[in-house]
Amino acid sequence: MSIPTPHINAKKGAFAKTVIMPGDPLRAKFIAENFLEAPTLINEIRGMLAYTGSYRGTPVSVMGSGMGCPSMGIYSYELFKFYDVDNIIRIGTAGSIKKDLELGDVVMGVGACSTSNYPALIARCPGTFSLTASFDLMMKAKSAADILGIKLHTGNLLTSDAFYNDDTEGVNAWLRMGVLAVEMEAAGLYANAVRTNKNALCICTISDKVFNHEEFMTAKERETSLTKMIELALSTL
Repeated sequence: MSIPTPHINAKKGAFAKTVIMPGDPLRAKFIAENFLEAPTLINEIRGMLAYTGSYRGTPVSVMGSGMGCPSMGIYSYELFKFYDVDNIIRIGTAGSIKKDLELGDVVMGVGACSTSNYPALIARCPGTFSLTASFDLMMKAKSAADILGIKLHTGNLLTSDAFYNDDTEGVNAWLRMGVLAVEMEAAGLYANAVRTNKNALCICTISDKVFNHEEFMTAKERETSLTKMIELALSTL
């Protein structure tokens, strides 16, 4: 496939080796305008905004991924395969499954369990393929968290295809297996990273609680409470 791709109209070499990927393209715009030095808009096709700039002198790009494994699958694959990106760090929000996690806590997905069929389509293995983050990125993130004074909860995430789901039985099963939180993109990202021999990591902020629907971040709280996650991801470069 040639560049630009059907989904990204950036020129060859427009992306840095590391891309920070929130789900929301407007959050990518926010990060570029508030955290990056000299950000340049490099993609806007389909409204999926992407920027390249630098953070403390290190080149970095930021781009939205959209919601769910299919959207993350398209964008992360094209970045890895056609734009020579080496590292993608997903940042986003997640619903806590582990009951002692509080709103605003930061979790790192060492692994990604999944109800999605996307990893199976990529792996095509005669069994269940385990999806894990890249060790080097995890170590860098842990070191950065220690320096920044951020308590980082580590363990398995659940990547789900369904945002609205009344299946409390299933959630209790994930709770029994020690899964920290549920989100919608990590498994797709991890599958593509392994398939293309690249690096990936998912860091999320707890924005709501699966077992208590009355506890959730407001839109304003989401805007102001995600800063430490953003700084952590950028400090992992």
